[in-house]
Amino acid sequence: MTDEDLLKEFRDAGALLEGHFLLSSGRHSGHYLQCARVLMNPDRAGRLAIALAARLPRDLRQKIDKVVSPAMGGLIIAHEMGRVLGKDAVFLERPSGTFELRRGFTIEPGEKLLMVEDVVTTGLSSREAIAAAEAEGGEVIAECALVDRSHGSADLGVPFHALIDINFPSYAEDEVPSDLAAIPVTKPGSRKL
Repeated sequence: MTDEDLLKEFRDAGALLEGHFLLSSGRHSGHYLQCARVLMNPDRAGRLAIALAARLPRDLRQKIDKVVSPAMGGLIIAHEMGRVLGKDAVFLERPSGTFELRRGFTIEPGEKLLMVEDVVTTGLSSREAIAAAEAEGGEVIAECALVDRSHGSADLGVPFHALIDINFPSYAEDEVPSDLAAIPVTKPGSRKL
């Protein structure tokens, strides 16, 4: 799947949005990729997971014991990655602000984990999810995401593989350009700041 193919999937799903968005990272952007919309169609979600799994080195795919994701963003694509890889998929939640396993999910000591996200911007959520999974005894051996918005700058502490690298500019609160600041801000993500 080429970058243009992936962007077409987002456009076809009405998931490539323009405006003024407050990202879950706390940064502002004129573009937002609504992965929940692109993943709402099971056939499309499956195609994207197959393409994402193909980006992982073969030796890495063979080491994975379980797929883990932070809820909500990574949940759907992680489930589909579990299907493609033939592995169970569990997710971490933030009922009180920090990631934890719930719903009877477990991570066995030493289990090799693939962390799966929808979008990585700064990597903060990923690092928090990786720390939570490792606190349960697992070993996160890599992370993958549909979209890398960090332009390769996110340091997750593990190898990172993305289906596409999109460099839509994002800005700190005190750096928002006046033309973007003139547009009412929308918070489309699943996490409150």
